[in-house]
Amino acid sequence: MNWAEIYPWRRPDAEAVVSRHLYEQVRGAIHAGALGPGQRLPSSREFANWMGVARASVVAAYELLLAEGYAVGRPGAGTFVAADLSEIVDEIAGTAFAADDAEPPARAISLETMAWPADSVQPRPFTPGRTMMDARAVDTWLRASRRALRTLDPVHFAYTDPRGDIALREQIRDYLRAARGVVCESDQVIVTCGTQHGLDMAARVLISPGDPVWVEDPGYLPTYHTLSAIGARLSPTPVDTAGLIVSDGVARASGARMAIVTPSHQYPLGVTMGMGRRLELLAWAREARAWVVEDDYASEFRYTGPPLTSLQGLDGGERVIYLGTFNKSLFPGLRMGFLVAPRALAAAFSAARQLVDRQPSTITQAIVLDFMRSGEFASHIRRRRVAYRAQRDALTAALRDRLPDYLEVTPPDQGMHLIAFLKTNRCDLEIERAANAHGVVARAISRFFHDAPVRRGLQLGFSGYPPRAMAPAVDRLAHAFAAATRA
Repeated sequence: MNWAEIYPWRRPDAEAVVSRHLYEQVRGAIHAGALGPGQRLPSSREFANWMGVARASVVAAYELLLAEGYAVGRPGAGTFVAADLSEIVDEIAGTAFAADDAEPPARAISLETMAWPADSVQPRPFTPGRTMMDARAVDTWLRASRRALRTLDPVHFAYTDPRGDIALREQIRDYLRAARGVVCESDQVIVTCGTQHGLDMAARVLISPGDPVWVEDPGYLPTYHTLSAIGARLSPTPVDTAGLIVSDGVARASGARMAIVTPSHQYPLGVTMGMGRRLELLAWAREARAWVVEDDYASEFRYTGPPLTSLQGLDGGERVIYLGTFNKSLFPGLRMGFLVAPRALAAAFSAARQLVDRQPSTITQAIVLDFMRSGEFASHIRRRRVAYRAQRDALTAALRDRLPDYLEVTPPDQGMHLIAFLKTNRCDLEIERAANAHGVVARAISRFFHDAPVRRGLQLGFSGYPPRAMAPAVDRLAHAFAAATRA
């Protein structure tokens, strides 16, 4: 039998790894039954001449077939298809690879629908969540990075504490005590990748499938998705000007195991939870033996007085899991945040951190530690607070000047974005699409509502763009409104 005629051999193209291509060709012929058990393979020289390749590539392909057990070598006789593959080959040859076999399960499909598109590397105004590092902060960061790399020691190359470096956790503890009134010790602090990572850990530790959980309505969509992915039973709880309405939460799901809140700067509306509402929420948590997750994602940037004391500080750390992030105070690409666990849960959270991601990066922690120890972190926050306020004011003025008939704008006291409510009956999703076509990101807030009555408006980030960029970007937004009105 002419071996060259028993299988539709394909010669490798220019981009192929030749040895891998040849290996896959022979393996395919074995799977198809064209090369049967015990059948002699062509010599490496013969196969190389037929395929038009170097003999060394054939030798490498045969070595891989031998290593994986597809073939056996017989000294002085050549290379043969392994005799003990008959059952495997029969099974493979008899299997119909229908398209349905490759269909992902329902859970995978549901997770796929929860993903959101990545922002552009060069973001367009007014993409939310962007930050700015001035020249002084960048210079300090670079010097901290160089020092960290010059002073590497064995700990940087090893498995370490899943909670994070103890020196960094002490710095975070001291910062939170001073800036947010958080009550904790360093062994309660866990370094995370950010608030979303911390929320995922809290859900894994404290929530079982079917457990009811209060979530703000409107609220941050990734929070909804994280809880849905673990099977929690979501109870959207309305928000007013004083934050989450605790009495509505009790009426909807009195037996909830957890409440997720953004009390310093409610996402997306930007309201601050009043002190009475804070105490009411903590009283409910103690009475119901439930937990409160405090997502304090942008607490550093308050523009009218000092930040309010954290929920965790008011509670004494008994029922509140506190989440914070460097991704907003420094830059999103850093991917570092922190969680403060109640003392009774600290060991469980440490174990969850270890199971999911083993440990944070030792090098990145060393850089952040140096940056904080130098005093630059606190100084950077003070400078950013002044800069972001100016950026907020520039955006507010431009909106009021160019779009007074379309938008109602109230500058927020805190945070990195503002909400501009629509004065007209236009659909905010239509405005969002028109803005995108004009090179501006203006996110429709209607998508953040669930059971609560929908308000239409636009979420506009200001923290990532200098004041001089606001007016030209608002001009593009005004053209988008005009285009949407004509449509």
